[in-house]
Amino acid sequence: MKPPTLSETLFSLKSYAAAVLALYLAMRMGLPRPFWAMTTAYVVSSPLAGAVRSKAVYRITGTTLGTAMALAAVPLLANAPELLSLAFALWVGLCLYISLLDRTPRSYLFMLAGYTAALIGFPAVAQPEQIFDTSLARVEEILLGITCATLLHSLVMPQGIGPVLVSRVQRTYDDAQRWIADTLAGKSDVGQLDRRKLAADVTDLRLMATHLPFDTSHLRWTSNAIHAVQDRISLMMPLLSAIEDRLAVLRAMPTGLARRWETVMRDVAAWTGDPQPRDPARLAGLVRAIDANHPVVSPDMGWRDMVELSLGSRLKALINAYADSSALRTHIEAGLHDARSGPLREQPSSPRVLHTDRGLALLSAFAATVAILACCLFWIATAWQAGSGAALMAAIFCCLFATMDNPVPAIRVFLKFTLLSIPCSAFYLLVVLPAVHSFEMLVLTTAPLFLLLGVLIARPPTTGRAMAFLFGVTSALAMHDTQTADLVSFANSMLAQVAGIVAAAVCTRLFRTISADHGALRLLRANWRELAELGRADSARNIAVTEISARMLDRLALLAPRLAAARANADLRGADVLADLRIGLNMTQLLRLRPELDREQLSVRPLLAALSSFFAGRRLPTQRPAADLLARIDVLLRAVCALPASIAQRDAVAALCGIRRDLYPDADDYQSAPSLPEPDHVR
Repeated sequence: MKPPTLSETLFSLKSYAAAVLALYLAMRMGLPRPFWAMTTAYVVSSPLAGAVRSKAVYRITGTTLGTAMALAAVPLLANAPELLSLAFALWVGLCLYISLLDRTPRSYLFMLAGYTAALIGFPAVAQPEQIFDTSLARVEEILLGITCATLLHSLVMPQGIGPVLVSRVQRTYDDAQRWIADTLAGKSDVGQLDRRKLAADVTDLRLMATHLPFDTSHLRWTSNAIHAVQDRISLMMPLLSAIEDRLAVLRAMPTGLARRWETVMRDVAAWTGDPQPRDPARLAGLVRAIDANHPVVSPDMGWRDMVELSLGSRLKALINAYADSSALRTHIEAGLHDARSGPLREQPSSPRVLHTDRGLALLSAFAATVAILACCLFWIATAWQAGSGAALMAAIFCCLFATMDNPVPAIRVFLKFTLLSIPCSAFYLLVVLPAVHSFEMLVLTTAPLFLLLGVLIARPPTTGRAMAFLFGVTSALAMHDTQTADLVSFANSMLAQVAGIVAAAVCTRLFRTISADHGALRLLRANWRELAELGRADSARNIAVTEISARMLDRLALLAPRLAAARANADLRGADVLADLRIGLNMTQLLRLRPELDREQLSVRPLLAALSSFFAGRRLPTQRPAADLLARIDVLLRAVCALPASIAQRDAVAALCGIRRDLYPDADDYQSAPSLPEPDHVR
């Protein structure tokens, strides 16, 4: 094992100090299970002070809700164990379902509310008259752990999330800048991996920013700017993808890309690559150069002119979004060092910008409910003294890994290291602690193990395994009276833990696990459903294109590992989330132009309805739209080209050209004069 770094050592020392302080206070207060405080301190600990504080708030709230549930259920249903088991199982399932609909760290609140009720309620079944005392003791132990971890990580050399977040913003910005430079230079090696990496960067940034209001740095005052830069980069990705596609079309034509456009591409690339502050006059000059290259819209307009018009439209939108993101980044960097930079007056994006899967969340809740009920029924039927531990572990492990397509391998890894921790737990519980007669000796005997595990938890490659081992040791200590524990009770408790983990794995395998192929298709179909809803919208008034972009980019990041695992599936070939995203952008543009086109007695409603119908019925990426939809697009293009010249006309041509290109990439070029009879245009 390589020597620990300074940050790893600091995290381990602070985590252990917080755990020991919580343990000491719990013992001085005479709490029955003081090691719960120690366990909680490690669960809450994080290298970033802002993350510790946010987890503390969520954990306190979740613990309060779970405790209230246990206090309400146990006295009422203590004489009906089957109904009590059902109540707790349904509560855990409901809380897990709600938590899976919020993929930010806030989901921890609901998940904890679920299994805290099980943690307090199941052990109290044998002595329901003591439920209030038991609940109070558990809450005090948990709050001690939360408080000590929060204080130590916030006051002792705190590592703010600000510098890390600024670094992540810079990395995302650099990735976007690299893609812009490569695209404008005509490089053909801009692969799917780079695009998915940028999409993953945006999602990670959005999740990390959830902790920002709890941070210790000045950056917490710039949270609106953080959200705004996420929105700008989310918008830049479909624009960049569209520019990349249009340049490929133009360069593949016999005459290639016109020299005037090559000049504009070089100027834009030089402008985006300039590290100096953005000059508004230079930006205005680029916009004028793009406008000067725009072809004139006319009834006899050809396909090449339309592609150039679409290229210019998307290029202008890109440089405006890039200029906004650059100004926002400057504001963020200033806010890191000086709170006087003040908050940005910009509306933050809606929290509903990440993908959620209600069907999968429901399956996860069902699997957790069945696993808990199975353990409870076995517990009731056999009168197993330690049966509550099995039900509790089933609840915890069904919740912890519910976000994965296939949680079983992760549960198996956790089970493996839990089994490996049993000899260590037995050594401490049965040999060391009975011989320890002072708190100082307790610290000396536990320090080597916990300091080593703290270093391993701070390392991402070993975090999961080290946390499993530590959780196995601390939970074994927390579930026993360390002064009266014996081998029989210890073995019984460990068997219950293992049984609960196995039940979670089995039920998850039966009811919840989905393949990578199926997971990828669910993500793609979620995109298509969103496009179908977009086509049915009456107007663009309530449509936030940045939110649509963020959700689709989030799905793009989620798709990457699933498509890699499902590479052999022919049904998934041709899956292109960015093409879907470009279509959504163009449909939104048509909706915004609809009032102006209506005034010209020209409706885009039939086309949007046809697009909605296609996406609503689309089941596989290989499924292509019918030829009549292409004819409808061409008819509408000819009608728009015949309108009086205006900005709305030009934008409508660019949007229709984009939809045509993305839906029919292999179709023949658009012809201004139809060679076949056209279908009737109905307003």
